[in-house]
Amino acid sequence: MTDQEVPSDLGRLWRLSTSSRLGRPAELDVDRVVRAAVDLADRDGLDGVTLQKVAQPLGVTKMSLYRHVGSKDELFELMADHAAGPAPDLDANLGWRDGVRQWASAIRARYAEHPWMTDVPTSGPPRGPNAISWMDALLRVLRDTGLDLGTQVGVLNVVSGQVRHAIVLARQLEEGRRGTGLSQAEVEQNYGRTLAALVAPNRFPDAARLFAADVFEPHSEQLAEAPADQDFTFGLELILDGIAAAIDRTGAD
Repeated sequence: MTDQEVPSDLGRLWRLSTSSRLGRPAELDVDRVVRAAVDLADRDGLDGVTLQKVAQPLGVTKMSLYRHVGSKDELFELMADHAAGPAPDLDANLGWRDGVRQWASAIRARYAEHPWMTDVPTSGPPRGPNAISWMDALLRVLRDTGLDLGTQVGVLNVVSGQVRHAIVLARQLEEGRRGTGLSQAEVEQNYGRTLAALVAPNRFPDAARLFAADVFEPHSEQLAEAPADQDFTFGLELILDGIAAAIDRTGAD
């Protein structure tokens, strides 16, 4: 595929060169627009990003941005790829399990730097150079597992989905506690104790058994780790166990 055959939005995402125009150089380019938009999102969230607001600090009009960004949706994709940055170089000597752990922790850290990234709509598979670098890094970790490429892509989707879900859940729980003065551990403790008094064994036998236990009472080892970290780690380890089972089946076959 030649540069001329690449869709314009994909060409901007990959920063493919365009034919030079006569006259003085343009004062604006895609990178400046994207950096201004990312700065705005870091400060005000994704809802705070409009083409008009992006244009203001650049000293240009909203309409002039359309020479560099085709639409607001395209701008969001450009922002997400820029904020993700290139994937880290994972230790080639890591086993697949530790490699997936490091990959998941690294991309989680990027989301922590730019929380608005979880609000960017997912309209399809990753397309940008930085997004592809993250894909490439995880595929490299899984290369020698015996899993076929389709399964490896499935692992990518599940692991990245776990990271995204854990971050969104933690943020929503934090927003729900706002103004209460309670920690997440205290909220869960109150939840367990309240429902224990309401859930009758004759109506909900297994749920009653849950609330009668001390599952929602904070334990010392749990207090040492933030609930968000616990949820992230628990979910990731379940996924890793599932990947291990898939690898074992591949070996058996």
